[in-house]
Amino acid sequence: MRVLQGPLVAVLSVNLVASAMPGLAEAGAAANGADRVTRPAYHGQIQGDDRILHALDRFTFGPRPGDVDAVKAIGLDAWFEEQLHPEKIENAALQARLAQFPAMQWSAEDLLYRLPSNAVIRQVMDGKTPMPQNAVLRAVYQDQIARVSAKKQEKQAAGTRDQGPERQGSGPAQMESVRAGDGAPDGNAMTDGSQAAREVDVVGVLATLTGLAPVERVRRLVAMQPADLDAFLRGLKRPQREDLAAGMTQEQKLIVQALEGPERAVTEELMAERLTRDIYSNAQFQEVMTDFWLNHFNVFLRKNEATPYYLVSYERDVIRPRAMGKFENLLEAVAHSPAMLIYLDNMQSIGPDSVAAERAKVAAERGFAKNRKAPEGLNENYARELMELHTLGVNGGYTQADVIQAARILTGWTVEQPQRGGGFKFDENRHEPGTKKVMGQKFKEKGEREGEELLHFLATRPATARFISRKLAVRFVSDDPPQALVERMAQAYMKSGGDIAMVMRTMYRSPEFWSGDVYRAKVKTPLEYIVSAARASDAEISNMQPLIAALREMGMPLYGCIPPTGYKWEEADWVSTGALVNRMNFALALAANRLPGITTAWSADGTATTPESEEARLETRLVASGVSTTTRSAVLEQFEQQKAQAENGAVPVAMGNAKRGPAAAPPVERQDQVLAGLLLGSPEFQRR
Repeated sequence: MRVLQGPLVAVLSVNLVASAMPGLAEAGAAANGADRVTRPAYHGQIQGDDRILHALDRFTFGPRPGDVDAVKAIGLDAWFEEQLHPEKIENAALQARLAQFPAMQWSAEDLLYRLPSNAVIRQVMDGKTPMPQNAVLRAVYQDQIARVSAKKQEKQAAGTRDQGPERQGSGPAQMESVRAGDGAPDGNAMTDGSQAAREVDVVGVLATLTGLAPVERVRRLVAMQPADLDAFLRGLKRPQREDLAAGMTQEQKLIVQALEGPERAVTEELMAERLTRDIYSNAQFQEVMTDFWLNHFNVFLRKNEATPYYLVSYERDVIRPRAMGKFENLLEAVAHSPAMLIYLDNMQSIGPDSVAAERAKVAAERGFAKNRKAPEGLNENYARELMELHTLGVNGGYTQADVIQAARILTGWTVEQPQRGGGFKFDENRHEPGTKKVMGQKFKEKGEREGEELLHFLATRPATARFISRKLAVRFVSDDPPQALVERMAQAYMKSGGDIAMVMRTMYRSPEFWSGDVYRAKVKTPLEYIVSAARASDAEISNMQPLIAALREMGMPLYGCIPPTGYKWEEADWVSTGALVNRMNFALALAANRLPGITTAWSADGTATTPESEEARLETRLVASGVSTTTRSAVLEQFEQQKAQAENGAVPVAMGNAKRGPAAAPPVERQDQVLAGLLLGSPEFQRR
């Protein structure tokens, strides 16, 4: 992506930082001659079309062309009520797009079987799990076995080198032929552990394959030796990959992805489907709320090798369908989900006085457990986050003793065979017996029912109502929402039994939500920024990978938050000059069609009478509420600078990769592309 030169980045950075952090406003403006971002000076409520824009900015990932007129046609209140009932919204176009992700409809068990994790592969290598008999699945397993073996050899070779030549052994045996099936060594295998040990004529092999029907193409790939297949797939450029996949069904494309790396195939589909929904769904409020709850009930993608597989059903079956329902139902579904039980370690928790603990103690005393891994003890992780992050909040009135008692209640809540995709299991033998007391409330011994009663108790506390209401208000209203609004939302929560839709309806009907003080007062997170840019540009996207990569670069990878707190919503976490440069360069690349598989169209021929008239047209489309005079002047000034450079034969500077060196300079872009990119990177577009 291009690195901007000239004053534009400095001006935009000062505008955004100054408006986000008023204490820096005077110093920043004095240093750069910039005024602060201007917003309509409403002395009361937001008025006119700005009300529609405000609602679209808060309850969707940003308006697409035509959305304002569509909302105006049915009325803002009617549109909001429609968004509260996503099951009634027509979404056929989205469903057609989602058809390209067939694996996202599978259970965790099916995913782990058909797209095996490395843990599953190791079980097969150790003889604990049989090799599938299906030819295609067998090929997927065999290719992955080759990769795991190569990495193991490489690691062992590095270890023996460290030990010195006198201590080196013979090393691991040469890999078996994974296609012959007779156990004979494969003389062409990557015995040195290097992924680059094999050279393949990529162009020649591709020419042969593309001359075949798709089904035969897949058969040939399945029949290739692992080393050859690895080298071939790694050597393909994006256009070549498209040629290879031409005419294939989604299932056939998935086979090719699985042959290249099954775990990666799951992760890429998971992220691509998420962004497809965020960008193209007509039920936008549901997707925004899904994002909110996925962050509230955060699960880190890389907790272990099974987590990506469980995240598929976690989002699909637990979070999204309950995003607008009763909070208690959502809380209970999360508590029963393998993804959460694995992430916060509750699946390992064992009651100190449980049957399992007693058996382990006896076995240890008798020496039976000498070579066995000792069972885990009581684990407080989930109980603590359940109270601190999921329900009551850090000041919710509980103590460490309450956390311990809650953890005892939740012992036995585990996952059956997690490495094979098993579901929730209540293990009575791991459950701590006896009565427990949490925050003065007694919970008699009832097995799994104890945990359900605890969840009900926590979900119905006034502290939970206030904590959830404030967090929603921060996400949808302002970084420091009025306490009166939070209390009103909390009251709606308590009266409705934790009905999320009722809480959001209360917020929508409150004067604080429509106050001029909160209009365009929140800075978009990287996810909100990238998705809103894709929606505003009406981009046609066949490849989500550039967006996924951009999110990583901006510090907000999907499912990538390690601590259970989730990502922050406040703008202070996302505002910096470096972050603005990343956003601006992404915007320019998006607008100029420099992201592979993503196409934008700004006008019929890319020309206009003057840059000023074209900027005005694009400003109306992309930032309907308008930009400041400073921003508009900076956009036009930067455009003139780039135009002058092009006329003088100067080549724009391109951002390279530190590992790969400078990137090739992109071609000079059209007037509408440059202006659109600059507007998408403006501080006004980065606000909602």
